Amino acid sequence: MKSKFVSILLAVAATFTFSALAQTGSAATPSTSGPGAATSAPATSVPSTGTKVGTINIQDAIFASNEGRRDGEALQKKFEPKQAELKGQNDELEALKKQLSTQQDKLNEEALANLKKQIESKQKVFDRAVQDAQEDYGNQNQEIAGRILQKMAPLIVKYSQDNGFGIIVDTSKPWPQSNVLWWGEAVDITKAVIEAYNVQSGVPAPAAPAGGTAKPAAPRAPGVGTTPKPTTPPSK
Repeated sequence: MKSKFVSILLAVAATFTFSALAQTGSAATPSTSGPGAATSAPATSVPSTGTKVGTINIQDAIFASNEGRRDGEALQKKFEPKQAELKGQNDELEALKKQLSTQQDKLNEEALANLKKQIESKQKVFDRAVQDAQEDYGNQNQEIAGRILQKMAPLIVKYSQDNGFGIIVDTSKPWPQSNVLWWGEAVDITKAVIEAYNVQSGVPAPAAPAGGTAKPAAPRAPGVGTTPKPTTPPSK
């Protein structure tokens, strides 16, 4: 499951990256003749004459590339100890809540109040730990995405120009979160961009797990299984 936090940051990063790329290309176009003027404009400054509309899933392009998979898997590995720690805290909480559910009618008033207070205190600590871990993971995941996108963006522009596209629409978010209702595989350039970027980066494909080739997993923020939802102890 892709983190909503990461999705928002990635969308912002993509906007600024391509805006900066367009501004750089425009600024690099020479306005006067002179020595070296013919070589001062990069390929990205060439106006597009294409008319086709294409789509790309930026998140998939980044994290399904060899570099994105490698760095994403390394980040997941880095957070495995935190994942285990959060699972231990969650298991402890669930045990206390089960105890409250099964013994609340047998406990005296003081013992019951102490158990509820213990659950409430541990719940706050757990929720805060999950939030901190998700933010930390999201920031580091965003750093990976932004770094790769900086290198991938010029490739996307060049590929689009070379193949007659006049506009490329990001389909990372499904409708109705985005304005794209439907698109066909024929106009999607995600796979082509991934393949071209793998060649450009020179990063080899990560080793497939035992048992066969697996589809690259989407980044997932630390949590217990999936992102845990705050829970409250049952009322008396």
